[in-house]
Amino acid sequence: QVQLVESGGGLVQAGGSLRLSCAVSGSIFRINAMGWYRQAPGKQRESVATISSGGSTNYADSVQGRFTISRDNGKKMVYLQMNSLKPEETGVYYCNADIVLPGRGYGILYWGEGTLVTVSS
Repeated sequence: QVQLVESGGGLVQAGGSLRLSCAVSGSIFRINAMGWYRQAPGKQRESVATISSGGSTNYADSVQGRFTISRDNGKKMVYLQMNSLKPEETGVYYCNADIVLPGRGYGILYWGEGTLVTVSS
């Protein structure tokens, strides 16, 4: 069974940094795109950053220049380095991955359960 598990969340002061990690486990054939999303209290989940299997990245305008997404295909990990954090970026951060299972010709989108990031002012 495929699982995604996030880690690295916590409490940080405004202007501080955190590094989130997401580990993929289970029997998989290939991981396509991976991404990080966040959901602030009372708001919808939004995309923060995505990375393709080849390493191409995309960022939300609000985090461009402060956040960096990266991946380690050998370890089946995706990371999010977050610098200069702002209080409004408090929320639950989720990773996802488009995963092709053995014997399948298409990807399925899997989500982790999230890790809480709290940025104090």
